[in-house]
Amino acid sequence: MHIPPMRVHHKLLKELANSFKLGKNTLKTSYGSFKVKLSTIGVAIGLNASGDLFPEKVSYKELSEDNKQIFRRFQGKTLKNLTDEMMSIIVGNEQDRLMFKRISIVYIQMTFLLPTTINKISPVHLAPIFKIDKIKEGNWGAHVLNFIIKGITNYNLKKKKSIDGCLFVLMIVYFHLSKNKDKKREERPAQPWIANWNREQLVERMRAEMDGHMGMVKMAETKEKLKEMKEKEKKEKTKKQKKKVSSSSSESDTSETEVYSSSEFETEKDSEEPKRKQPTQTAKKMGSKKRKQIQGFQFRN
Repeated sequence: MHIPPMRVHHKLLKELANSFKLGKNTLKTSYGSFKVKLSTIGVAIGLNASGDLFPEKVSYKELSEDNKQIFRRFQGKTLKNLTDEMMSIIVGNEQDRLMFKRISIVYIQMTFLLPTTINKISPVHLAPIFKIDKIKEGNWGAHVLNFIIKGITNYNLKKKKSIDGCLFVLMIVYFHLSKNKDKKREERPAQPWIANWNREQLVERMRAEMDGHMGMVKMAETKEKLKEMKEKEKKEKTKKQKKKVSSSSSESDTSETEVYSSSEFETEKDSEEPKRKQPTQTAKKMGSKKRKQIQGFQFRN
């Protein structure tokens, strides 16, 4: 397995993680949905994808005394510690050769197959070194895929900012299947798939993904823009509805004020009318009284 040295753009890896559908284990892309199985991981980077699974953790209590000593030697080591040991170890006998092999296995997991954001050896990295006699027969496809699923699950569901797991493998799967999906079986490139991609080809394809209209990153950016546009339209619609309701309420208040004022005017008018009629009634009483006085005066005469 030869992996060309390069830097992969973070945006592309992020969109690979977002495009991976948990539960179905599929990559949903503009080229279609690609199923990612244990065998897919195996043929992508040339690893065994059958046989017994490696345990997720090592039970220290169940280890033999020799293995406990090996466990303690690796416990808490950083990537730099491993690099220094690989450079300084002298392979003079079988025991040294096995130790160099163990260091190499942990190193390749930390840097490529099962990378983590923590710069220390994880318990999952130690499991394979205790199966050193059958290291090639272990189910590496499952080991890598399970760690990818765990990393994407933590990223999507637990909202972790970083993503553990070999997303580079997902990138190779995506590049290879999208490029060769319409080819017949006999026309497809040989396995492992990574062997068919040199550094220049990978860089060119990554640029196309970042800049091209149908690339995974561009698709994600377009979706994000559409989402923002929809949210903006929704806010404007809500704002208009609130304005309309406020306007209707204002018109209703104005109408009620007018009715109240009209009613108040009529009440005042009604109260003024009796006041205007009162002098007339008084005049009538005074007139009646004068007539009686005149009549009385005439009678006495």
